[in-house]
Amino acid sequence: MESVAQHLMWFLPMLWLGMVLAISFLEAPLKFRAPGVTVELGLGIGRVVFRALNTVESVLALVLLVAAVVLGPPGGVWVWLGLALGILLVQVAVVRPPLSRRSDRVLAGEQLPRSGAHYGYIGLEVAKVVALIGLAITAVP
Repeated sequence: MESVAQHLMWFLPMLWLGMVLAISFLEAPLKFRAPGVTVELGLGIGRVVFRALNTVESVLALVLLVAAVVLGPPGGVWVWLGLALGILLVQVAVVRPPLSRRSDRVLAGEQLPRSGAHYGYIGLEVAKVVALIGLAITAVP
């Protein structure tokens, strides 16, 4: 059991990191450049994609937490894991709800200025990338 947990502690942060980089820093901005993709269509796609990403991230976070409990790793692992989990929690519970309400309004036809909450979410994504890299490095035996 410990061997599996150890492998999960370095593999899952890198899997999670790859998903965040691919979706948040590639798919999200590029979809609006595709021919025929309107703001409304892009928002609709983004909502589905980020809901799925956050669900998978939550599962990965839970598995990592269980693996950490099994292993009882050194403090640095707990710090990086705690940062990644905390950032995800803030994104899902604090930042995404206002973004969802805003996208509801845009999808209903309102013309709104750019939202500062998007920049907050991006900043949290950058911090999460750092936390996941730190977690993977400190978790290597």
